[in-house]
Order: sequence, then C-alpha cells, then structure tokens
Amino acid sequence: MKASDLFVRALEAEGVQYVFGIPGEENLDFLESLRTSTIKLILTRHEQGAGFMAATWGRLTGEAGVCLATLGPGATNFVTPAAYAQLGAMPMLMITGQKPVKASKQGHFQIVDIVDMMKPLTKYTRQIVASDNIPARVREAFRRAHEERPGAVHLELPEDIADEETEVQVLKASHVRRPVADEKSIVYAVEAITNAKRPLLMVGAGANRKTTSKMLTEFVDKLGIPFFTTQMGKGVIDEAHPLWLGNAALSDGDFVHRAIEKADCIINCGHDVIEKPPFFMRKGLRTVIHLNFFSAEVDTVYFPQIEVVGDMANSIWRLKQRLEPQAHWDFGYFNQVRDALNKHLALRSDDERFPIHPVKMVGIIRDEVDKNGIVCLDNGMYKLWFARYYRCHEPNTMLLDNALATMGAGLPSAMAAKMVYPDRKVVAVAGDGGFMMNSQELETAVRYNLNIAVIVLRDNAYGMIKWKQSGMGFETFGMDMGNPDFVKLAEAFGARGWRPKSTEEFRQNLRQALAEPGVDLIELAIDYSENHAILNKEIKELSKAM
Repeated sequence: MKASDLFVRALEAEGVQYVFGIPGEENLDFLESLRTSTIKLILTRHEQGAGFMAATWGRLTGEAGVCLATLGPGATNFVTPAAYAQLGAMPMLMITGQKPVKASKQGHFQIVDIVDMMKPLTKYTRQIVASDNIPARVREAFRRAHEERPGAVHLELPEDIADEETEVQVLKASHVRRPVADEKSIVYAVEAITNAKRPLLMVGAGANRKTTSKMLTEFVDKLGIPFFTTQMGKGVIDEAHPLWLGNAALSDGDFVHRAIEKADCIINCGHDVIEKPPFFMRKGLRTVIHLNFFSAEVDTVYFPQIEVVGDMANSIWRLKQRLEPQAHWDFGYFNQVRDALNKHLALRSDDERFPIHPVKMVGIIRDEVDKNGIVCLDNGMYKLWFARYYRCHEPNTMLLDNALATMGAGLPSAMAAKMVYPDRKVVAVAGDGGFMMNSQELETAVRYNLNIAVIVLRDNAYGMIKWKQSGMGFETFGMDMGNPDFVKLAEAFGARGWRPKSTEEFRQNLRQALAEPGVDLIELAIDYSENHAILNKEIKELSKAM
C-alpha cells in the first residue's frame, strides 16, 4: 500500500480518534490517506492550539493525543506545546512534514532541522527515511509517549517517503503492565510512617489517575492522616474531605506550609520537581518518602530518604493493608491549621464589589459548575486564586499548568476537554493577556459546535508579573495594555458575548452559558487590587501567628 496509508493505519491500530492540526503541501499524501480513515481531522487556526488540544487529550485519556503540522514554521509552532506536554507528563505525538529527502527540489527553502530541534523537548524524535520503517517508528513513538513518565514524541514524514509503496504490515500495540514496587521499599515506608509522630500526605500530579485516586481516598479514610495537594494534584482526593489541609498554591507562608514545617514524615505521592516545589527539604529535619512510578530526581531542595518506585495504586494499597492508626500520632496542630485555613477561605466570599473580587469570582464558578465539570485555566494571576479557593471533588476537574506554566493553553485545553467529555460542563478561564495569544481558536470551537463557556478576566495588564513587580517593591512599569471589545470579538467569531455589570449578573450569565448549547464568552472585569495585601502579607501574617 501507499506509505501514507500505512502510517494512518498504524495510527488507527493505536486507537487514535482525532488528529489536531494544520496541514501543508508536504502533508498532502498523509491528508488524503486521512480523508478515508476512521480518524477525524480537527482543523485549528494555529499549530500551537492544535498541540495544546492534543496534549490535553493525552492528559485526560492517558492515550497519546496526535497533532499535525507541515515543515518549517508549522513545525516550529509546536515547540511550546511540546514543552507543555513534556513537562506536564502528557502523552502526545507530533507529526510534521518535510521536503523530499532523496532528491531536493527547492534547495533549503523552509527547511529547518526539526528532529534536532525536538530532541531536548521530547522523549523520542525521528525522521522516517524508508516506508518500511513506519510501523516500528509509530509503535515505538506511542510506547515512549505512554511509558512512565509520559510525555511528548515526534515523527517527521518527508513527502517523498509518504508517496512510496510498501508491503509491510502494521504492528499491533503491545500490552504492558507497570512493575510493582520492591517489597523492602514497602517495609521501609511502613516503618517510617508508623514511627512518625506527625505524618503528612502530599498529593501531586502523577497521582491524577482513577485507581490511584481511589486507593489514596481509602488510605486517608483508614489511617486518618491529613493531606494537602500541589496545584496539579487538585481533586485526586475530594477537597471537601475533612482531612484536607489545602493546596500549595503559594510558594511559602500559607497555612499549609505551617503544617509542612511541623510534619516529621511527608509521604510524597505523585510529585516531582518539575512542578514548583511545595516545600524545600533541609537535612535532618524530616523523613520524605518518594512514592511514584519512577525514581526521584535528586535536587538541592529534594532528596528523599525512602523511595517506593512502581505502580502507585498498588503501592498505596500495600501500604494501607500494612498500616494501622497509631496512638502516638499527633494531628492536633494540623487540625488548627485546617480550622484557620477554612476560616480564611470564607473571608470575602460575600464581597459584592464590581469589578469582581477574585474570591467571589471563584466562588460563583464553583457554585455553577457541577462536581464533575471541568475548569481549564490559562496561566495568570487568577491561577493562584483558583488553586487556593476552588475545591475540586474529582480528579482532572481543574486543568492548570504548574510545570511549563504557559499562557495561551486555556481555551484549546477546554476545547479538547469537551471533546473527551461531551456530557460535562466545561469552562475556560483566561486573563486578557493569555486569551489573546490563541483567541483565534474561538472560530474552531464554533465550527465544531463545542459547548463551552469562556471567561476572559479583564484587567488590561499582565497581572501576574505586575503582582510580582509590586511584591519586589518596584514601580509598575511595562505591564499595562489595551484590549479589544471581547463581546464584539466573540460575536464576530459566531459565539455569544456577555459583559456583566455586577456579581449577580455574572452568575446569571454563566448559568445561561452553561445551560444553552454553543460557545459563550463572558468578558469579566476583575479587581486585583488586593493581590499583594492578601497573598503576600495577610496570609503570611495570619499563618505565622499560629
């Protein structure tokens, strides 16, 4: 068969349902093969949007999302999504085109060495130089993308190779079981937890799996050990659980950090140092147990004394089976932390000012979105408010990026989330800066009839950096900007636009947007004036007084 047909059949054999992207002339053989395939092409307005959608598909399903671009500028637009998927442990395959490799017809026009460019950004990158290699290359790319730790892979298909004839067959996907942890590591962990006085559980992004979530909930329920989450670990255990101590949204100085300081044994489940560390280790102060699919990457701030490496759900189950609550465990201080945190989280929840206060904004969204609804955040100041104040009840119901922390991913990730879970309510939240980086994907969302609500927080500035600038005592400089009329912009793309003038009007607009089909954009004016006073001063002062 034709090599491009073989490539598409190899994708079908891997269970691929969608290819997100923008084809070019070097992809036309592949595109023709895709036309008669069971795989659907989702044509986007920018390769970056396609990459974010593919990465989010991988994040939510555990199966590699696939995106497509042409050579040169199309392929270079995949750089940020590649880093996004790689740092965030999201399985994703990027396919790019290339000029003929056997006989040049246009010199070096548009040619960039994409394979070399992708090497530091992916787990695996190859140019396909013979059609007979396609089955093995595709199978290996998917194997690498899915293998712990998941991430980005890349294949380059030159146009002359795509046009070749071949008689080789597709390789079937292999079934791999994750290895379980060594018995002695379980014994060491049980001993450390049993002997501790104030054990504390930390839940990170790697635990965001259904079975792991179930085992962790059972672990906490049986043993009564309090827990907190990293930003990307939100929802692994229901944050309405009475033992939840909060989220490590801030780098330090929050109530949860006071609990961390008192803990003498931290069970670190599913976190690695790519996500901003929620605590720094200091020699001799506490025992840290690294529990993950892969061994710890030792850093000056992270050097765990015990490592339990293997399938996490199995490891947690084995620990739960061997552990019993201990009479000498003392969680009295942790209980004080929880009470103080809950009291602080309730402050300003009835603030009716407009432009809206971040606490009120988060509260309204939490009220209007179902427990299994998905909120997809872009990157900006609001991410800290959501991480701290928005309680997640199920895994992967808040998609935020605390690894690459890139702007521009919020809208595309919401679009992919709606494709994975068409029956759930999906909300994208972006700042005016981040939204404008991929606002063109509103047209894609409208064209594919994706029912999503997009909230654009308008403060006419790059708010996160402005907050940092203020926190460092600098004068405001270089952060303010203008904006288009977002309501008219939404309407120009075929979406509905809303501009509420009060907190109650925002609630009604959001409720209507979630109830009716179609794409809705809500331009929401937000008041960030208390960022420094609350996040840098108030929280630290109150928690320090405990």
